[in-house]
Amino acid sequence: CSRGHAVIALGTETDRLVSVLRDPLRAASLDAAQWSSLLATARACNLIGAVADKLQTLADSQTVAVPPQAARHLAGALQLAARQRLSVQWEAHCLQRALGALAVPVVLLKGAAYVMAPGGLGRGRMFGDIDVLVPRDALGEVEGALMLDGWVSAKADAYDQRYYRQWMHEIPPMTHIRRGTVIDVHHTILPLTARNAPDPARIIARATPVPGLPALRVPAPEDLLIHSVTHLVHEGELHNGLRDLHDIDGMLRNFGQEPAFWDRLVAAAAGNDLAGPLLLGLRLARAVFDSPVPEATVATVAAAAAPRWQRRWLPAVYGQALRPPTRAGAGTMAAAARSAVYVRSHALRMPMPMLLRHLSIKAWKGLAQREAETPPAP
Repeated sequence: CSRGHAVIALGTETDRLVSVLRDPLRAASLDAAQWSSLLATARACNLIGAVADKLQTLADSQTVAVPPQAARHLAGALQLAARQRLSVQWEAHCLQRALGALAVPVVLLKGAAYVMAPGGLGRGRMFGDIDVLVPRDALGEVEGALMLDGWVSAKADAYDQRYYRQWMHEIPPMTHIRRGTVIDVHHTILPLTARNAPDPARIIARATPVPGLPALRVPAPEDLLIHSVTHLVHEGELHNGLRDLHDIDGMLRNFGQEPAFWDRLVAAAAGNDLAGPLLLGLRLARAVFDSPVPEATVATVAAAAAPRWQRRWLPAVYGQALRPPTRAGAGTMAAAARSAVYVRSHALRMPMPMLLRHLSIKAWKGLAQREAETPPAP
């Protein structure tokens, strides 16, 4: 693996967080103010559970002396992460109950897949929604079964419903009326209007069953990584971007121990029109976390990527946008980078005429809603 790649500086506080995530022993040299900064930045990046997990063994063995006040925050983060992990496992069993009779493959994505896949992925990770992928021709069956089990659409607006169902890669999010959990049901991994057009059938075909839950599957390692990368580099708002890049780094280190993985990764990305997103994701992971990616893999992926993904400045722009929107990350360059990533993500997701129309409608509807909520002048 080459180490001659560029390194991205994310600012003192965020660089400190990345440094401790890469090598927890570096926490031994932190003073009280730096511990406070580390925890605040980790919390802002939704990575405090990951920091706590990496430091737990070192703290137990007294290799790293964690200040008592910091230890309380870390212990609380571990408890929350464990509770959320159990919640995801419970939701997986609920999905089996709701969808098991349909004979439809239900592929868990992102956080839910990290929990249910073998290998201990996502330790200490904080979770949000449940994401699943199903065949497009089974959407009606799946949505109907979920509704019967207590899930309701979170989007009541007619335009939002049409926007999701006609152009997006998922139906509108659904919320469970009793548990309050949210599920995103995908039929592919990018909007139908996106420049890249991956075939979800390939992902579903390579997915493997979850033991004890025959309706559920987890993607093959290469597809799990490619989807996480694709989601990150198409996302317009990167408030969880550093967390997602940390997930990617963990998968590269875990899966990359098997030599055949790199060939499968290249073949899966190139064969599914995702070489470009993978290229940017690999460069970001190497630049921020020094992820161990063979140079030959990067070169092969680059050869298959479209020119718009090969621009050398892209990792630096995304690196600035990954800085948490705290006071330390609120500089002009970071704000400009966030704006650039936001615009670029929308341009990747839909053609410009459609994008302008969509943004105009959303702006008009938002203005109308604010006017309706504004109390009349006395």
